[in-house]
Amino acid sequence: MTTSTKLPTAPVIDETVRLLTENYVFPEIAEQLAGLLQRRLTEGAYDVDDAEELARLVTADLQSVNGDRHLRLKHHAQPVPPKKGAATRDAMRRDFDASLGGAPRVQLLDGGVAVVELAPMLFPLEWAAEPLSAALTLASRAQALIVDLRANRGGDPDAVAFVCSYLLDERTHLNTMYWRGGERSEQSWSLPHVPGGRFGGSKPLYVLSSDSTFSAAEELAYDLQQLGRAVVVGERTRGGAHPCQGWTVHPHLEATVPVGRAVNPVSSTNWEGTGVQPDIPCAAADALDRAHALALARLAG
Repeated sequence: MTTSTKLPTAPVIDETVRLLTENYVFPEIAEQLAGLLQRRLTEGAYDVDDAEELARLVTADLQSVNGDRHLRLKHHAQPVPPKKGAATRDAMRRDFDASLGGAPRVQLLDGGVAVVELAPMLFPLEWAAEPLSAALTLASRAQALIVDLRANRGGDPDAVAFVCSYLLDERTHLNTMYWRGGERSEQSWSLPHVPGGRFGGSKPLYVLSSDSTFSAAEELAYDLQQLGRAVVVGERTRGGAHPCQGWTVHPHLEATVPVGRAVNPVSSTNWEGTGVQPDIPCAAADALDRAHALALARLAG
């Protein structure tokens, strides 16, 4: 006869509620969600024995008020470290090591058009500066450039600014982040100098998107689109503009809570909930061929 170990749902919910109310970038919504989670706990909605199922149920409730896809109770199959942010960072490191540092493909197509794929994430710049610089420098001599973000699920805003710096001629205001902690705003600018070669701000530039493109990858596409620097080709992106932090609330569960929100200096808003709208809508599978054709036509003209 086997016995099951009861999942300690009440402590998980209580800690998630505390983190939510203390850190979520929208305090009024945090109060609404805290009440919802506590009510659902009392009703027995979270009386499950499986951590993955609890994560699914709680995440659905967390996203039920304003649809914030960064707001989650995330399940990890392997036990996660207790230190804040460690669960996400460990998973990112495994992806980094398996993807040539987040730049798994640099390719030259017909007509002098280069493709740089950035996937599966824009990794922390202390890891990713070298591989990003190598990929973008290699592509800098191309006549036109396609940046493929179709499989990119987000990452580090500093990496966004780093990539943009290779695609612009001058130091440029890209984004402003409002942080709940200290109620402060922090501007993001492209860099005045970059290691390696710069593609620059005048040659044709296309960004590929899909309905999986998320978070910091969306910022990269949105910043370049709003500046009029790039043509976005593909599908509308997922729509997550709130940077988040993660806290371990159970050996297999991490609460991710957005602590800031993006404000673009051109549009005075962001892509939260709406996604980045492509300039040239098409199926993600067709986006590379479409962008290549557009680049060739532009160069021929």
